[in-house]
Amino acid sequence: MNIYQNILSAKTQQKKLLAVLIDPEKFELEHIHTFFNKVHQSIATHIFVGGSTDSNNLTTPLITAIKKATHLPVVLFPGNVNQITREADGILFLSLISGRNPEYLIEQQVKAAPILSKINLEIIPTGYLLIDGEKETSVQKVSQTKPIPQTAIDLIVNTALAGEFSGKKLIYLEAGSGAMKTVNTKIISTVSDNISIPLIVGGGIRTKQQIDTAYKAGADLVVIGTAFENDVSFFNELKKQ
Repeated sequence: MNIYQNILSAKTQQKKLLAVLIDPEKFELEHIHTFFNKVHQSIATHIFVGGSTDSNNLTTPLITAIKKATHLPVVLFPGNVNQITREADGILFLSLISGRNPEYLIEQQVKAAPILSKINLEIIPTGYLLIDGEKETSVQKVSQTKPIPQTAIDLIVNTALAGEFSGKKLIYLEAGSGAMKTVNTKIISTVSDNISIPLIVGGGIRTKQQIDTAYKAGADLVVIGTAFENDVSFFNELKKQ
């Protein structure tokens, strides 16, 4: 399984991707089979697993169960080094390039390096930009960084470009879990037009129309999380044609 090459191929073919983000602290394992029956009937292409915190060390048992329930690639979206597990297929090796806290720019990555060097995970360097979604997010609290205002389009584009130029393979625009406002289409389209690597967009996306809007603006992969946490029937809107 080559997760990144598949994302690149999809971008080349203009095939849009959808990731379902599962927070270990919010997912109930007893519902896993019912949940994945719905996922497999939907247009979802990837499973992301992670959250800003995982104080009860639920990531590994959750991913072990997920791997038994799905054929989709399971990718770690870790809030910190403690969420790394060999049970996944790959990891978004995140650097919070929108903030200036060294802990999330490089320190967590240094702590993760000796662990990742010993396990067989596909590592995908990812430039992570927190964009203001009009709600204080868990990422903001944990990282102690401020999101970039949605009006600061030049700063967002230049930050994304800096990420690409420094070797990131993906750019992730994140409005935050439960955001009141999604990343706007002008930001998505401008960033997409200026970078050559795949673009991920997430945060506050609650409807099929919002997913389609992000795709049309230039997102290669959209991430949903809170939408299905609040209403699993959301997958009914996302059924395969």
